[in-house]
Amino acid sequence: MTNASPTAPQQRVRVPRRALDGVLLLDKPVGLSSNDALIRAKRLYQAKKAGHTGTLDPLASGLLPLCFGEATKFSQDLLEADKTYEATMRLGITTTTGDVEGEVLQTRDVHCSEEGVAAAFERFRGEIVQIPPMYSALKRDGKPLYEYARAGQTVEREGRRVTIHALEPIACALPDVAFRVTCSKGTYVRTLAEDIGAALGCGAHLIALRRTGVGALTLEHAVTLDALSDAAQGDAARGELDRWLQPVDTLLSTFPAVHLDDEAARRFLHGQRLRLADLSISDGISTTVSSTVSGDLSREPSCAPRVRVYAATEGRLLGVAKAADGVLAPERLIVAAAATS
Repeated sequence: MTNASPTAPQQRVRVPRRALDGVLLLDKPVGLSSNDALIRAKRLYQAKKAGHTGTLDPLASGLLPLCFGEATKFSQDLLEADKTYEATMRLGITTTTGDVEGEVLQTRDVHCSEEGVAAAFERFRGEIVQIPPMYSALKRDGKPLYEYARAGQTVEREGRRVTIHALEPIACALPDVAFRVTCSKGTYVRTLAEDIGAALGCGAHLIALRRTGVGALTLEHAVTLDALSDAAQGDAARGELDRWLQPVDTLLSTFPAVHLDDEAARRFLHGQRLRLADLSISDGISTTVSSTVSGDLSREPSCAPRVRVYAATEGRLLGVAKAADGVLAPERLIVAAAATS
């Protein structure tokens, strides 16, 4: 009688990762964290490197730009950008979190009119001061505020100045009010809803939130995870997925453009500072850069106008630079031949 040889353990097949450069405009669903959405998209694309450009709460849906490869170098620019949301708040009820996921704190009758709601909105346009919510990721003594909140503790928070660029009611079916807001970074829309409710004397909490814009980016060219999953099943899966990728310079569309000849492009990629007066710049947009620089030579480097820089011959993005004191100073460079528009 012979002993059967032990079955060899099956080795897990490692899927090769792809070196992708580009931007995916994802329409994130409700109930999924931004990090989970990133992980799913990265897995579908089999990408080596990916990151998002600022979180959306699981309660929120909408635009979540994801960066792949070289695009991750410019994700900070979208963190600083203004955001646009469509939201719905319910008057008469306040909660522990300021949204529908919290426990009810107080219920009051709603006696205001649509005209009263519109008048209250006027008070919150422009620069305002917000007290950050306890249920937030802001840290106090190295610990996120939501950890204090979950432990039943409330800590003092300093007010932060934010700017509400636009704030308009969309629909008013009291006690629910739908509205659209464009705001600066750091704005909490649920806190805005709470503050409007307090101004109306009845309280409020947020019941729906959808982000429709980040800087110059909108939902127009966004795709859902379900659509990406379906595309990944086809025979031409890679091509179907890749058609949703936007070029790296999608993140930089608001920056003036500068196109460099071959020699200047070579020096730029070596990190050398270039005198604007020595460059043969024919691009019409870049004229704005030159006039801006010559008109304000006293600017500090940190406040200098930022431009996107291209190789004129190839038309590819080389990176981002600061233009001040008549000099083009490289800031972030593209190492790979990332796709451009």
